[in-house]
Amino acid sequence: MKSVGENVVRIEAEALRSLADRIAGPMAAAFERAVNLIYCCAGRVVVTGMGKSGIIARKIAATLSSTGTPALFMHPVEAVHGDLGMLVAGDVVVTLSASGETEEILRLLATIKRLQLKLIAMTCDEVGQQDSSKTSTLAAAADVALDCSVAKEACSMGFAPTASTTTMLALGDALAMSLAEKRGFKEEDFANLHPGGKLGKRLARVETLMHKGDDVPRVSADALMPDVIYEMSRKKLGMTTVVESGQLMGVISDGDLRRLLQQRGKDALDLTAAECMTQNPATISANEFAGTALASMEQKKITSLVIVGRNGEPEGIIHLHDLWGTEMM
Repeated sequence: MKSVGENVVRIEAEALRSLADRIAGPMAAAFERAVNLIYCCAGRVVVTGMGKSGIIARKIAATLSSTGTPALFMHPVEAVHGDLGMLVAGDVVVTLSASGETEEILRLLATIKRLQLKLIAMTCDEVGQQDSSKTSTLAAAADVALDCSVAKEACSMGFAPTASTTTMLALGDALAMSLAEKRGFKEEDFANLHPGGKLGKRLARVETLMHKGDDVPRVSADALMPDVIYEMSRKKLGMTTVVESGQLMGVISDGDLRRLLQQRGKDALDLTAAECMTQNPATISANEFAGTALASMEQKKITSLVIVGRNGEPEGIIHLHDLWGTEMM
């Protein structure tokens, strides 16, 4: 069984290597046209396929949507029973069919042509073949035909779609990533489209996790240390900001307080916040990623950061404990 599994992976890996060679060579122009068609699409990208190809089509639509290209999956059978209303002027249709002769897909061609939609076909027709009579109906009807051909399927009987669906999936990913690059899709764009789940937590913004308003510990520069200790105890963040005229002057942490008591004993209680604070404390802006805050805390070996506004006013506090629930730790 181990040798069977190894053979399947090797066949599919070879199919992917061949696909990469085609994208770099004979299919380069067609691939570029497909990217440009989708990039200039005024509507949505509608991806469709039947059977195993349909499952791959769903994944391609999801990948496009999550990387900045609005896309949806349309089931070809449901389409001819009313869902063709999904198609509107300006859409680009991407069809997946290994044979290029899938009846359910071919039924859609009349509507696609009537609406004058651009059509990209992923089939197992070989690019640049001499005999045009061997070109599938779907590839012939497409504005751009992309070659997903494989030397053989990984199924020992040669029936089950395996290597062919793997190449379709990889080709869909190649299109999506090329489009993301062309659009200048950035980390913050990705975060905005993934607010839920583990990924959303890892890409959370500081502003969604920080303590703000009355929860932020604040003392004035001339506050005596008993008042500082009271504020730190009341807000339970292990530190307090020192603020003067609305501006952040410094911070006092639990560690600062312990060291001060060791050095000065009870005389420390006669000091003011300005005399005990750490000046120029570590800060961060509210729109930074939580991961950036965590990296800063680890680098500086501290447990909290002050969030400051444009004018240097303290807007909030993010504590190491606030990051525990983000699954970054």
